[in-house]
Amino acid sequence: MKETGVKAFTLAFILAGNGCDPAWDGERPLDGDDAAQIKRIRDAGGDVVVSMGGSDKEGRKLGEVCPDEQSLANAYQKVIDAYQLKAIDIDIEKGEFESPAAQDRELGALKILKQRNRDLKTIVVFPVDRSGPNDDGKRLIRRAHEIGSDIDVFTIMPFAFGGTDMTRDTISATEGLAREIAGTFAIPLEEAYRKAGISSKNGGVEETVWLKDFHNFLDYATDRRLGRFTFWAVNRDRPGDPSDDSGSGIPQRDWDFTKVVARYPGALVDPAREPQN
Repeated sequence: MKETGVKAFTLAFILAGNGCDPAWDGERPLDGDDAAQIKRIRDAGGDVVVSMGGSDKEGRKLGEVCPDEQSLANAYQKVIDAYQLKAIDIDIEKGEFESPAAQDRELGALKILKQRNRDLKTIVVFPVDRSGPNDDGKRLIRRAHEIGSDIDVFTIMPFAFGGTDMTRDTISATEGLAREIAGTFAIPLEEAYRKAGISSKNGGVEETVWLKDFHNFLDYATDRRLGRFTFWAVNRDRPGDPSDDSGSGIPQRDWDFTKVVARYPGALVDPAREPQN
């Protein structure tokens, strides 16, 4: 925060601990070291969003373990209450993303949470194709509208999708997302951009997202006034091995990517993501 000006972080991931009960990585209690870290961030003038789910957590996600939308909402409410959260991030990927029943359970739980917590902001994060949401992503947006989930920002992860020019492909995917939102909710495209977000990835293995791409993302997000511009992850924002999320795998200085994202004036809550170890 001191070196980059970043003011908030998304902390990940909350998983299922003992049954339909939330815990950090499915193991650490809500009142442990993670709570102390959140206090340190807030004491320094920042804030946090908490993320539930993840990509490699099959069978451990609350959205898969909790039997219905009410119990899932109750589990998420425990996290909201523990940290007096202003926003939550639901990361829906792989089997959960591809399951209509799991999508409906997540969206139903978020609808309940919005009714209970009037000022809560809800973010849904999901994979995307280079041209925009795939059929699963389109269904997610459509069902959110149909059942009145009142999602604040639909955020795509524009990577691991066969990209070759990551600036071009990321913008193409985001334009596809905005068009889908506009058509589904019958709102102007300018309004749809405010419900659209980017969660990119710095460096990489199969694809490489360079610092120049992030500068282009910043210009694009600012021009379109996107609801969110963030990335995975602060832990990787330094030189090093990307295989264990300890580095970006490309030549860079510490916090280069965070400094770019921290300049974004229109983010909903957080300009960077930080997984817990």
